[in-house]
Amino acid sequence: MLTDPPTDLPHDAVLFDCDGVLADSEATTNEVLRGMLAEMGWTLDARESLRRFVGRAVMDEADVIEEHTGVRIDAAWLAGFRARRDVALRAGLQPVAGAPELVAAVAARYGERVACASGADRAKTEMQLDITGLRRHFGDRVFSGQETPRTKPAPDVYLLAAATLGVDPARAAVVEDSVAGVTAGAAAGAAVYAYCAPDQEHTAPAALRAAGAAVVVSDLAELVPLLLGSGPSAA
Repeated sequence: MLTDPPTDLPHDAVLFDCDGVLADSEATTNEVLRGMLAEMGWTLDARESLRRFVGRAVMDEADVIEEHTGVRIDAAWLAGFRARRDVALRAGLQPVAGAPELVAAVAARYGERVACASGADRAKTEMQLDITGLRRHFGDRVFSGQETPRTKPAPDVYLLAAATLGVDPARAAVVEDSVAGVTAGAAAGAAVYAYCAPDQEHTAPAALRAAGAAVVVSDLAELVPLLLGSGPSAA
């Protein structure tokens, strides 16, 4: 059983998204997807593809893919996509700038009340945590939206993570980077902190705020005082 969190912390737990928050994977994954869509006849530029698909499960977008390609993607197509995606990620995945320092600082204070709750499949999430060296902070507290009834933008994966940790979702903090993820965290009742990289063009800070983010930062280092209680409240 988890021990009670220190009373000087602003939250009872911190739940991190993976892609775009911990692992700098979204551009690589999207390039693989964009290439496969082009092979089926749907040509998208990188920005539009990111806007459409970041933060969402590919299979949840089967209808729109069929609308533009005439092809109904299935389990075999998804397996091929994941295989090509994983090869690309293993070739050069890096952590998001500031993520190792942020997670280490949060884990040092929150202990086992830290989890990774991704909308992606478990194999990808765990692979990325291993490659980036961040897995040691999460142990078995890794959750996949692919294993819940609904993945992001539904709140299921965050509700599952909070329940497993034994905390009220309303007392948890969520760290996200996409509109779908922020929507999921806000729907779970958590305080959502959004990261928007300075060079990010597909999602504007205003869109993250509109989705329910209490705070939007352009540098993960800005979240350290907020999550540890030495900065302005997100309330």
